[in-house]
Amino acid sequence: MTALTWFLRFIIFAFLVVFAIQNTAPVTLNLVLEYQWQAPLVILLLVFFAAGAVLGVLSLVGVVFRQRRELSRLRRAADKAEHAVLPVPDAPPPHP
Repeated sequence: MTALTWFLRFIIFAFLVVFAIQNTAPVTLNLVLEYQWQAPLVILLLVFFAAGAVLGVLSLVGVVFRQRRELSRLRRAADKAEHAVLPVPDAPPPHP
């Protein structure tokens, strides 16, 4: 299984290297206020992919912290319920 995983990683890496080598032509990115940024296409793709990944992670930060807070609240409640002394109900009278 490990050999298969490494083989798939190598195939993906080789595909990405070939993609990067074939996309080295300079590209001009026109931004606001007539600002232009010129860089190889593969660099621009990498920058925008990384920016998208960072924005995706940042969009989940609030959800993760909310779930952590809820989990700690539930753990405290479970600990409190575990240590609580429950009253023992009276035994019913025996049948004659």
